Amino acid sequence: MAKSQKPKETKQQGSSKKIEKISGEAVNAVVEEIVGRTGFRGEITQVQCLVKKGRDEGRSMRRNVKGPVRIGDVLMLRETEIEARRIKSKINKGAYT
Repeated sequence: MAKSQKPKETKQQGSSKKIEKISGEAVNAVVEEIVGRTGFRGEITQVQCLVKKGRDEGRSMRRNVKGPVRIGDVLMLRETEIEARRIKSKINKGAYT
């Protein structure tokens, strides 16, 4: 004879776990210098910006920005710990000579 299967006991673990929300505030940074264009088609602009508020106040860092940007623009940074890698190419504005 075949054994009879016991029904599985289900526990609700989702209600017992606490969900931590990341409550990070955006930090102001002012664009000081436009370093160059990057990305596969040049759609990303690499800029040097100065952090105005927060833990890293006064720090100058390199960031990648998508969209139009000028010197003096204010960026709202979610985090200030990670910095963009430098552009290695010496080619500027599509000039290969």
